Amino acid sequence: MDYKDYYKTLNVAKDASQEEIKRAYRKLARKYHPDVNKDPKAELKFKEINEANEVLGDAEKRKAYDSFGSNWQAGQEFRPPPGWNTRQQQGGFRSQQASSEHFSDFFESLFGGGRGGFTTEDFSSFGRGQHDRGNDLHAKVAITLEDSYHGAKRTITLNRTVGDGNGGMTIQPQSLHVTIPKGVIEGQQIRLEGQGDVGYGRGARGNLFLEIVFEKHPYFTINKRDIYLVLPVTPWEAALGATIAVPTLGGHVDLKLPANSQTGRKLRLKGRGLSSKTQVGHQYVTLAVHTPPADTPEQKDLYEKMAKLMPYNPRSGFGG
Repeated sequence: MDYKDYYKTLNVAKDASQEEIKRAYRKLARKYHPDVNKDPKAELKFKEINEANEVLGDAEKRKAYDSFGSNWQAGQEFRPPPGWNTRQQQGGFRSQQASSEHFSDFFESLFGGGRGGFTTEDFSSFGRGQHDRGNDLHAKVAITLEDSYHGAKRTITLNRTVGDGNGGMTIQPQSLHVTIPKGVIEGQQIRLEGQGDVGYGRGARGNLFLEIVFEKHPYFTINKRDIYLVLPVTPWEAALGATIAVPTLGGHVDLKLPANSQTGRKLRLKGRGLSSKTQVGHQYVTLAVHTPPADTPEQKDLYEKMAKLMPYNPRSGFGG
């Protein structure tokens, strides 16, 4: 009978903690689970992993197994020490498994158990009666600022793991209908319950988390919930004051421009940002005075008259 190096099977150190052993087992069990791994050798590997976990995952069995010492190598001829059979016949060990029938002769000689086959139920429950929930999936979804301002519905296509009807798994593109909540901001996640990876055994599917990313807008910029717009105005609009139709995500609104405004002046449109049920965003309009070109004699003459009628030096504070 060959000696089984259970630590090597789970790829953990001999001084690994019980939590480390648990994590290593779950990782390998997912990798070699027959529902997802169609390699002909996966089933055998899966059995070995479960057997190793049955021993190392149980403090009592692990202590007994470790009592053999560290000189044994996997595959070496092994016989239990004298008196060992008496110990296990007295009920010294208790199986975590619903059945240990599929374990090796090595395991049975140490901890007991009959002979038999490896059942479908063992596969579906990782050999320990567990039905693991599927992994959560994460993806990004790009939306417009208008989508967030009004709320929207979108259809997205993602590659997801699905059952093939024969107990196996395949990766297929699937379309999902997504509701974009009003006032969602960049970086925020939308949770779609039960739309993640498939579970193992009878475990539930995981969840899908969609991270919001904003598409670039032709003239708006965004900072969290606040919208920013640079608004070009003429010199006479800035000097005399005016009422100007300003674009917002909800449509144009009239903005009253105060007289004698200058480039850089910032005005606020309350509540015109990305607002949710509990938080309010605003739109900030920054003025940029644009001077018309003087291409004709008449236009140049007008500027000369302005220079005479309105002597003004914006650099007077520089000195000199």
